[in-house]
Amino acid sequence: MIPAVTSAFESTTAIRREARPAPAAPLAGIAPSAAVEEQLTEAEKRQVQELQRRDREVRAHEHAHVAAGGALVRGGANFSYAFGPDGERYAVGGEVTIDTGRAGTPEETIAKMRQVRAAALAPANPSAQDYSVATQAARLAMEARQELRQETPGTVTEARGGGTVAARYAIAGDEAPAPLSLIDIAI
Repeated sequence: MIPAVTSAFESTTAIRREARPAPAAPLAGIAPSAAVEEQLTEAEKRQVQELQRRDREVRAHEHAHVAAGGALVRGGANFSYAFGPDGERYAVGGEVTIDTGRAGTPEETIAKMRQVRAAALAPANPSAQDYSVATQAARLAMEARQELRQETPGTVTEARGGGTVAARYAIAGDEAPAPLSLIDIAI
């Protein structure tokens, strides 16, 4: 058995991390967040709105990976943060680590790589790293299918939807023809 390899899904942005600004002193009778908001310029308010939007986007993106990855996810989502002009912390990038190592048998590897690929492509807008992980999973699944064909001559195995379909050829000694399509990748 090959030891497990991990890959990270990433969604990052070029927003620069800044030192946390000192929060503004609250005005008497006004909640601190309202006091801080009143002291922000229009440009800073727009920046806060953009950071809030990015935070929601990053969290949804990483949550999609975790939900689709299931038991293959190692440790949940990790986020990188930036502080806004309001002194609040916003998620601006994240990653989810998933086990992309081969499983015990070719059949298990094919099923596992199907789940890895689904997890990689789960977000509405997969990143370049997400596509890279999906491609790696497709390659490992293809290698497992080739191993499976070598182990069982006369049988063609190919992925279809949610399962694996095997067809045995009745004529003894005939080698199974190569399937027309080993992998169905929709990017």
